[in-house]
Amino acid sequence: MTTRILSELRIPIVGAPMAGGPSTPELAAAVSSAGGLGMIAGALSTPEKLAEQVDWVRSTLGSVAFGVNLFMPEDATGADVDAYAARLQPWFDKYDATPGTLSRRDDFYPEKFEWLIANPVPLVSSTFGTFSADEVTRLHDVGTEVWATVARAEDASVSTANGVDALVVQGPEAGGHRSTFDGSAPEAPLAELLDAVAAVSSLPRIAAGGLMDGNDVAPLLDSGAAHAAQLGTALLDTPEAGTRPVHREQLRRITTTAVTRAFSGRPARGLENEFMRENSADAPLAYPDVHYLTSQLRAKSAALGDPSALSMWAGTGHARVQALPTAELLATWARQLGR
Repeated sequence: MTTRILSELRIPIVGAPMAGGPSTPELAAAVSSAGGLGMIAGALSTPEKLAEQVDWVRSTLGSVAFGVNLFMPEDATGADVDAYAARLQPWFDKYDATPGTLSRRDDFYPEKFEWLIANPVPLVSSTFGTFSADEVTRLHDVGTEVWATVARAEDASVSTANGVDALVVQGPEAGGHRSTFDGSAPEAPLAELLDAVAAVSSLPRIAAGGLMDGNDVAPLLDSGAAHAAQLGTALLDTPEAGTRPVHREQLRRITTTAVTRAFSGRPARGLENEFMRENSADAPLAYPDVHYLTSQLRAKSAALGDPSALSMWAGTGHARVQALPTAELLATWARQLGR
């Protein structure tokens, strides 16, 4: 089973949407131009910024496919964010930072979704939830393919029932936020998760989590466990990525990753640092409240080139990252896949 977009890819590689900086329009265009599928990270940006990025990528690629990823709105959990803010006060003092406040919980999701209906793109994918059956129908009606990112078999079942076209199956090895619908962080490895998802859904599966090149992807494709793969960490040190300099440096210096809610209020895997070690145990499940709470603190840490209080999302394979142009990486991965 496949989809129109998957069947047209010369290289079955998707560039993961990495919100918050690493994903840029240039990176999305470079992945698609090289034969894969580039993704625009529509989360954590304004509707105007999303429109600007989509228009640029569309004009750059012409008829070549690309996609847009959206974070689904999060309901309040009732967690005590104020208590966590008080715990972090020494960190705010250290960096002369002010605790941030939540402006809009929904990340402008309604406006972004309606813009994508009025200005259709080839593909839209979801994170932290799935589109409703009505939303899927509306996207299909304007010619847009629909994927959902899932990290549990239960979430795959819901997404399939709502009519999406494919599933990005994200294992715990992946860098960045875990895309469970309930904010949990299951530890079953990617191989087991792919089997579990296949047991409940016949939709095409795009494997994600710890994959760094074509040699990692080939066994999944050859066995039928996956129909394509999504790679993000492997693209972090490309010139097209918007990864901060200090983040690029630490990819080779910090040897361990860990899953934490300390920076954003949702489980996410990143390079382990002092802030994570000190605060992970006390961080509440409260996204995007905690994300905004720590936003200025993280920005000041980055501006100083100090990795101690910066969220540096990365998967378990981060030590194998290469500082090469995206086109070179995709060409290498294509050879490894025999494409």
